[in-house]
Amino acid sequence: MRIGFDAKRAFNNYTGLGNYSRFMIEALLEHAPQHQYVAYTPKMKGNWHNSLSDFPSQLQIKLPESYAQLPASWWRSWFIKNDLQQDKIDLFHGLSNEIPYGLKKEGIKSVVSIHDLIFLRYPEQYPAIDRFFYRRKFKHACNNADAIVAVSEQTKRDIIDFYQIPADRIEVIYQGCQPTFCQRIPDKTIIQQVLQKYNIQKHYLLCVASFTERKNQLRLIQAYQQLPTKEYDLVLVGGQSHYLNELKQYVQQSGIQARVHFLTGVPAADLPALYQGCSLFAYPSIFEGFGIPIIEALHSGVPVVAATGSCLEEAGGDGALYANPLDVNDLAEKIHHVLSSEALQNRLINKGTEHVKQFAAKPIAEQLVKLYERL
Repeated sequence: MRIGFDAKRAFNNYTGLGNYSRFMIEALLEHAPQHQYVAYTPKMKGNWHNSLSDFPSQLQIKLPESYAQLPASWWRSWFIKNDLQQDKIDLFHGLSNEIPYGLKKEGIKSVVSIHDLIFLRYPEQYPAIDRFFYRRKFKHACNNADAIVAVSEQTKRDIIDFYQIPADRIEVIYQGCQPTFCQRIPDKTIIQQVLQKYNIQKHYLLCVASFTERKNQLRLIQAYQQLPTKEYDLVLVGGQSHYLNELKQYVQQSGIQARVHFLTGVPAADLPALYQGCSLFAYPSIFEGFGIPIIEALHSGVPVVAATGSCLEEAGGDGALYANPLDVNDLAEKIHHVLSSEALQNRLINKGTEHVKQFAAKPIAEQLVKLYERL
């Protein structure tokens, strides 16, 4: 088969959707080389040639040529089908919630990956213009794709509930994390160097998440304040936002600024050391489509405390304890329970190491290929 991908985010986004796109393409290149793969992107930026480990021998990369003068969004939504016909693409996979218009008419099979429908669950957290375009693109993709890949059972339920899509058109195929998180750092001095870079001098709890209210860092800080020990610092990694300013103000007013570290602009290369150096990873998000940071933490061999209520139990399995994300006391209790029991820490780490095997590239690539071949 000749399989085409909407690879815009694979080459232009170095966080969530970009990581997913790169992971899926790399997994197929390595574990299903019998097929041909073409990645379509309106542009490429940054050090993109290091993002895909098997480029260029197995992956064709196509940029718009005859439509280069048009806005990129027009090409991706409307005119790309001409390129797909010319390139004799059998199946097109939209890796980030959308597919082009007109594929059915041209006889090109399509798959779309839907990551979450949080913009429908929590519309107040999204600008009106974003909601407008998301509603159009997501609904068109779900109604017109020949198959839908949901990244979790939670996302599958949401697709059924919000769009009334039959369950047999939706296949849950989990995602994995980047390979750098799957390799333990053999030299502990490397971890110490990274910690010194960010002035982390004590044992610490870690949370890696964008600074938005849904990620629930305020309640995590409040739970941290309830811990009976002062042995641990709290390290929060994310990006600049208005909510971050609110968190900093709260920490300042509470007088715990010396113990709470806010890290922004952290390069991806430093994250494995931050994960592997922590005593516990906390992810109290109120709602997620999947929860990749939990997978990264399990690969890093650290105990995890996460939240109930969405899909995080799928991501963490028996490798985590789960707390009500709206209950500060419950969150504090679960964190203290893990920190105070070495036996529990070891059990969670061992269970997590086993659980995370299902998110490896090989079984995920095999599931994708079965879906493609069935279509």
